[in-house]
Order: sequence, then structure tokens, then C-alpha cells
Amino acid sequence: MSRRFGTAAVVSVVALSLVLAGNASVAPKTVVGTVGPGFTITLKLNGSKVTKLKAGVKYRFAISDRSSIHDFHLEGPGLDKVITAVDFTGTKSIVLKLKKGTYMFECDPHESFMHGSFKVA
Repeated sequence: MSRRFGTAAVVSVVALSLVLAGNASVAPKTVVGTVGPGFTITLKLNGSKVTKLKAGVKYRFAISDRSSIHDFHLEGPGLDKVITAVDFTGTKSIVLKLKKGTYMFECDPHESFMHGSFKVA
């Protein structure tokens, strides 16, 4: 093998590696929500209460619904999504890319006292 061919092969492999690394998608951060079993609703990231998230970033919302009398409803700019419905118990997840603004999460049947909010900037 000639020196020129060997150098070209190495350059090609490095270039391909850089292209593939640039196209690799980063797994979205997981935001964990819970609703129930009592009259509680929470949203946490890395174990801390969610107060602010970044706009344009993908997040996986993993919601654990532990009561058939609650739902988990998320609303914000361009979003109005019931992630778990009343009568459902279990876990559902959805990946979302959020826009700037204020988001509200609530249990619809008990929204007067089961709710929270966070900002996206």
C-alpha cells in the first residue's frame, strides 16, 4: 500500500467519523411526572422540582399515573396534551420540543388544587 493511499484512507475514516458523530442524536433528558395516588401532582428533572426548562430542546416526559381518578394534562405555547387520561393507571411517555413561554400541568378533575407550572426560556 502506498503512503498516499494510506494517508487518504485515514483522512476518509476520520472525516466519516466526524460526520456520523455530528448526526448522532443525543437522548432527550427525562422529566418525571407523577399524579396520585392521593391528591398530588409533581414534575421533576434529576430529582428536583421543574421550574425552568430550555426552549428548543427535546425532553421526554415520563408520567406515572397512580390513580384512576386523575389525569395529567400539559398546556403551553402550541401545546395542549392530556398525557394520561382519567381511568388510566400506569406510565406513559412522550417526547416534546418546547417553545418559549409558561407551561401549566394539572389534573383536570381537580385542577383547582392539583396543578403546577414552569417556564421555558
